[in-house]
Amino acid sequence: MAFLLRGAHAVDPQVDLDSVCDVLIDDGKVAAVGEGLEPPEGCEVIDARGKYLVPGLVDMHVHFRDPGFEYKETIETGARAATHGGFTDVATMPNTDPVTDTGAEIRYQLDHARQAGLCHVRPIGALTAGEKGEQLAEIGDMVMEGACAFSDDGHGVQSAGMMRTCMEYVSQFDRVVSAHCEIETLTTHGVINEGKASTRLGMFGWPALGEELEIYRDIELCRLTGCPLHIAHISTAKGLDLVRKAKAEGLPVTCEVTPHHLFLNEDDITPAYDTNLKMNPPLRTPEDMAALDEGILDGSIDCVVTDHAPHAPHEKDCEWEIAFFGTVGLETSLPLMLTKLVNPGRMSWKRLVEVMAVNPRQILRLAPVRIERGSAADLTLIDPTAEFEVTPDYLVGKSKNSAFMGWHLTGQATDVFVDGRRTLADGVVA
Repeated sequence: MAFLLRGAHAVDPQVDLDSVCDVLIDDGKVAAVGEGLEPPEGCEVIDARGKYLVPGLVDMHVHFRDPGFEYKETIETGARAATHGGFTDVATMPNTDPVTDTGAEIRYQLDHARQAGLCHVRPIGALTAGEKGEQLAEIGDMVMEGACAFSDDGHGVQSAGMMRTCMEYVSQFDRVVSAHCEIETLTTHGVINEGKASTRLGMFGWPALGEELEIYRDIELCRLTGCPLHIAHISTAKGLDLVRKAKAEGLPVTCEVTPHHLFLNEDDITPAYDTNLKMNPPLRTPEDMAALDEGILDGSIDCVVTDHAPHAPHEKDCEWEIAFFGTVGLETSLPLMLTKLVNPGRMSWKRLVEVMAVNPRQILRLAPVRIERGSAADLTLIDPTAEFEVTPDYLVGKSKNSAFMGWHLTGQATDVFVDGRRTLADGVVA
């Protein structure tokens, strides 16, 4: 099937493109980019006037819970949520059951993603066997089967010696280590940021130091081993400063931020105890939130991720102390970025494309996707004026635990093309 996108505002900083044009998709590739293109026989013409066309969005930090926790999400339902949110690629974290720590588990995810046929699923393998932090996982085996990166996400690797071994080994395969930075002896029992919120609400605090110390440690291990290091879901101003200094020294260090850490803070947690605001790491201070905002705008933060963490109702509709950590985010990430940063003019479309499409592919060593002839037709078409309310019905994934439930947002993806196939059409998943 061929498609001609007529009159889209195409934005791709990789090829210095920021203009209204036509884009022809044929045989899974971008066949032509220009003005006044004529559709070949049998081509479907899509009126894209007033919409923005960008390289397909990438979320390099999601949890699809499959295998082992399919009651929360499956690869198929997670792919549906990703497609609805405008993503062509997602990287799945390995804290499944069994843990994704062998080539067989990588193959399982890739096979199920192909069956779903909605978006590219890029499995991330575990660093240590069972994510227990005791011995190396089958890293070489997983690389051969298609693992795009390695992480023990959900846990920090507690032993510095073990983390060094992991990084030395991963560095042989041109892959990045995505580090969940948490010193668990400092965060034990913590369920909320340690500070005003924990004092006000009378709950065990989770100190920022528990994250920052491990960021420092892992940066120093990056210096020692030369292994590319990516800091997952950074949440504090001091942690970001550590990353800035590492970058200034030329170390191969990158980092990511979530929309919930960009647009929420501990003051949003009220005596209503909305457990959809219980995160790992927790929502931090307004000052931390402001620092992250500055970092995403000035280039210090490399990409936006959702840390999409689906949970069943009974795992959230309970006391704060025992509720599970996390929020779903695939279907609200782009709309939040548009509503809070792009539409008000605080972030350019070019920068949006960098943090949600270009940089994640570079970090994961994926082939670049460009709006130019010959590139893979993995593209996202966006209506910046579409208005909607975040409701359970809006969310097509299996779980509905959104921290942004009830928010009114402006801007969303209307169409997604994956290898030239239209997997999202006028806002409806194929």
